[in-house]
Amino acid sequence: MNSFILKQAGHILFPALLVLSLIELYRGHNLPGGGFIGGLLAACAFILFALGESMEAAARRLKFSPVTLLIVGLSISVFSGILGFVAGESFMVGLWLPEFSLPLVGKVHLGTPVLFDVGVYFVVIGFTLQSVFSLSALAEPRGEETDD
Repeated sequence: MNSFILKQAGHILFPALLVLSLIELYRGHNLPGGGFIGGLLAACAFILFALGESMEAAARRLKFSPVTLLIVGLSISVFSGILGFVAGESFMVGLWLPEFSLPLVGKVHLGTPVLFDVGVYFVVIGFTLQSVFSLSALAEPRGEETDD
């Protein structure tokens, strides 16, 4: 696809969508949003970039294989659940750090639910982009096959 509008939109909106995805990721444990929505927004940023440029350019911009993101995300999510065992509680229990404040952000409340959301964020990005890249590879025209 060779669209000037898609190409420019992909370049302009890519960083904005990634920042919005991180905001959705962080605010998700107290308000609607979270790792799933944030991951979808991040994946949409890469898909929009791919529509304007190419799937290969989007894959290069991702820096990691989508499967690697899937594995890292699953590991982070399982690790967040295991921390409950380490603390002598049950699996997936919410453990929280003391609240602190940061300039521009305000009060920060971090715990294992946020860590779980980060894992979900990476899993959603990895799964969505792996699906899109695979479907794109299947849709590419191939050389004509002969019946010899």
